[in-house]
Amino acid sequence: MILHAIGLMSGTSLDGLDICYAAFEKKETWSFQIIKAETIPYPKIWEDKLRNSIHLSAEELLELHSEYGFYLGKLTQDFIQKFELKNIDLIASHGHTVFHQPQKKFTLQIGDGRAIKIETGLPVIYDFRSQDVLMGGNGAPLVPIGDELLFSQYNACLNLGGFSNISLKINDKRIAFDIAPVNIVLNKLVQKFNKSFDENGDLAKTGEINDELLLKLNSLDFYQQFHPKSLGIEWCNKNIFSLFENIETIDVLATCTEHIAQQISKVINENKLKNILFTGGGTYNTYLIEKIKEKTTAEIIIPEREIIDYKEALIFAFMGVLRLNNEINVLASATGSSFDHSSGVFA
Repeated sequence: MILHAIGLMSGTSLDGLDICYAAFEKKETWSFQIIKAETIPYPKIWEDKLRNSIHLSAEELLELHSEYGFYLGKLTQDFIQKFELKNIDLIASHGHTVFHQPQKKFTLQIGDGRAIKIETGLPVIYDFRSQDVLMGGNGAPLVPIGDELLFSQYNACLNLGGFSNISLKINDKRIAFDIAPVNIVLNKLVQKFNKSFDENGDLAKTGEINDELLLKLNSLDFYQQFHPKSLGIEWCNKNIFSLFENIETIDVLATCTEHIAQQISKVINENKLKNILFTGGGTYNTYLIEKIKEKTTAEIIIPEREIIDYKEALIFAFMGVLRLNNEINVLASATGSSFDHSSGVFA
């Protein structure tokens, strides 16, 4: 049986909403086809609302949770009408992460799935992370189930988004963890140059690496911890941004790019990986990719644009399909929860 699903993904780097409409079929193994996909950039008003959501009062946050849900629903309905989509079994929505503190047993992705359902009239599955956090997991990364069932031809899958994360197999178990902050830091730095991102890494390329800052970044406790582990904006606010004071922004940009490359290549080399699928917006940062390639002999595979841009939205659609079938869609070996489970709330 073929199931058709729409996946909605909003990343921490606030590039916009990724919408992916795909078909999934299970024979001996799962297969997929991306039929239509689109990124809808956030207008300034929504970018600001989401960026500042961490500072809202409880009452204001609840209001935004509903408002953003209706906004997601409207964007999804527009997408359905634009491409004249008829056959849709479900919508799976990641939501937008405001808080992520699994050690305190909570994570919050806003964008009420019930509002999406009201706008579209379609079944919606949302809030994929909370159950895992309540079960003692990190609630992240979740995409390893897709890596395991849809992209198993690669030694590892590495996403370069707001944060970099990797999933790979060790002793027949799929493990996954966040490696380092990427676009959440780089994009914030280039705002000082009136840019939203560092195209091709061209700005970073002109800066000088600050050895003292590089040492401080590489010495952060997170990099000494064992997996499973995950990062959030709160961690960056506490540990990263305070290190940049009194250093030229262009040099901070160059140093952070070097730091990211070092941390990623260290993980690749330590795990003796031979081929890695790279996806996410950071894959277009050719300077960063060059720096990673300099530090490892592994084959770095850059797929077609469709997979680079929409792999995460595709996998959330797939997680919705698995949830609909009550099949496992979260791997305990990746998140650290007590056991594999099927997660997601039905609207």
